[in-house]
Amino acid sequence: MASSSSFLSRPHLPTPFISKLTSFPKTWSLFILSHPKHGNKQKLSPFPINAVYTPHSPYTPSTPSKTEPRNDPISVLNERIRREYSKKEVFRTVMNSEEAGKYMRMVKEQQQKGLQKLKGEREKKDGVFSYRVDPYTLRSGDYVVHKKVGIGRFVGIRFDSAKNSSQASEYVFIEYADGMAKLPVNQASKMLYRYSLPNETKKPRTLSKLNDTGAWERRKVKGKVAIQKMVVDLMELYLHRLKQRRPAYLKTPALAEFEAQFPYEPTPDQKQAFIDVERDLTEQETPMDRLICGDVGFGKTEVAIRAIFCVVSAKKQAMVLAPTIVLAKQHFDVISERFSVYPDIKVGLLSRFQTKAEKEENLDMIKNGGLDIIVGTHSLLGDRVTYNNLGLLVVDEEQRFGVKQKEKIASFKTSVDVLTLSATPIPRTLYLALTGFRDASLISTPPPERVPIKTHLSSFSKEKVISAIKYELDRGGQVFYVLPRIKGLDEVMTFLAESFPNVEIAIAHGKLFSKQLEDTMEKFALGEIKILICTNIVESGLDIQNANTIIIQDVQQFGLAQLYQLRGRVGRADKEAHAYLFYPDKGLLSDQALERLAAIEECRELGQGFQLAEKDMGIRGFGAIFGEQQSGDVGNVGVDLFFEMLFESLSKVEDHCVVSVPYHSVQ
Repeated sequence: MASSSSFLSRPHLPTPFISKLTSFPKTWSLFILSHPKHGNKQKLSPFPINAVYTPHSPYTPSTPSKTEPRNDPISVLNERIRREYSKKEVFRTVMNSEEAGKYMRMVKEQQQKGLQKLKGEREKKDGVFSYRVDPYTLRSGDYVVHKKVGIGRFVGIRFDSAKNSSQASEYVFIEYADGMAKLPVNQASKMLYRYSLPNETKKPRTLSKLNDTGAWERRKVKGKVAIQKMVVDLMELYLHRLKQRRPAYLKTPALAEFEAQFPYEPTPDQKQAFIDVERDLTEQETPMDRLICGDVGFGKTEVAIRAIFCVVSAKKQAMVLAPTIVLAKQHFDVISERFSVYPDIKVGLLSRFQTKAEKEENLDMIKNGGLDIIVGTHSLLGDRVTYNNLGLLVVDEEQRFGVKQKEKIASFKTSVDVLTLSATPIPRTLYLALTGFRDASLISTPPPERVPIKTHLSSFSKEKVISAIKYELDRGGQVFYVLPRIKGLDEVMTFLAESFPNVEIAIAHGKLFSKQLEDTMEKFALGEIKILICTNIVESGLDIQNANTIIIQDVQQFGLAQLYQLRGRVGRADKEAHAYLFYPDKGLLSDQALERLAAIEECRELGQGFQLAEKDMGIRGFGAIFGEQQSGDVGNVGVDLFFEMLFESLSKVEDHCVVSVPYHSVQ
């Protein structure tokens, strides 16, 4: 550990630097902060009611503060650069400090821009963003964080006199685990933060103790460690994007002609998304990494199709990656139809439903450039798939892929343009979009003919199910009936077959033989099957205008993104659509499940997938955003204080400059 500290204390190297450095410890060992010692606790007054913190008698932590070691983000990044290039040839052209500084300024600007987008414009004090709370906006019982004492419960504000004074002033009273504290209102406005962490509950596990402020200091240290790691990772991600280069694509008359073939009038948001993607491709040399967030049926696919045309016109390949074969097949059909007037552009589908001979033929065509657009599921990420000249990756519903598949997707981002489509982004995707390290275009305006889906949330009963299905069938429509597991499908089939003996009903799930599943889906799309009992295999991709009722049983077992996607299977025509969300008994549901249901019922309006994803970010907690190791550390201090600490850490970027690095690392 001593060696790591000495390394970090040298933030600059001469230009050019020629050094042979020893290997450095793993990333986590870089984040060393001084932990307060357990045995060094200063005893406070045994009467917590008299614990008053005023500007004239500043709070002193029980453990003396130590000089913070130089393990800030830039020093850590410098060290990684040194370590990486010490393993390579040392005699190379180097980038001068002025150019290196330019790249670091770009990172800093992006970080600060992102934080403003993340939490909205906040009041600026002394040039630093503040997430402190106005004590007059608090309600009795709210949980708050005192920056130097810890988590407490707000009791109220009342007039009281200070010790040895007869003059009454307004004080904020806060309850802690071992007593009550009061502090002047003017100080409270500088030291208090809301404690908000809507994970399983909004209530903290424990309140802090006035007589053990060292414990709170240790909790803050954990938060700082999490922040240091996150800042370095984000900086590396963005710097890595900056150093990638590819020639800008050309704006051609053929592209304008292709765009004119779109048969609908684009919505304002859709037009802006077209412009954003076109600029990414034709006006910059850094590969695109853009998220298109739009509600189901709002026109995300057309944005992707235009990007595909731009890329394949330059003799490069485009890959369209979907989480299910149902969605992949629909993309294949839509893209094939859209490109049908361009015989030179070949579109192919790769899936597990194909014969071995068909797969081998497609793999050969991908390798030799015989296919320009390749559509498929995660099989496209396999080791056997070799691309001839891949230029664009389109990922639909990224949240549906597994961890290893996401890692493979991330590996493509080092060399190709990436366009991600999602109605409800996973929290981490949303977080990156909001923080400016990933560009995002939001399509929130619905097509003019769309009508909001009417959402019904209630406990399950067979009578309600029969009534809902009868209403839809009587108006000539079709019904989705979705369950979380294959196991319950046959039971529902028996129940519905008895209730509707003259209605064509079928079952669909991922374990069916490929031909059987394909036939079932095709018959449902053609209207021959009236009720489709299925798993969430229909979550993405099915666009059936005549299906305007969906019944989802045991909703507590679905994630928020899944529920939103499933609900979006209906309501694609000008008829009012209905989504029935049934749960067994509210008494059996966790607080997290109840919050999930309340969120989706609240987001009834069209185009609210982005707002819903923000709620999902809160409901899931921050584990999915910062990584499981850091999520508890965020909870230790609360979201608002965590973000202020994060901003302070990012603000330190301007106090550093990057070490000289080989020119090839950025150009």
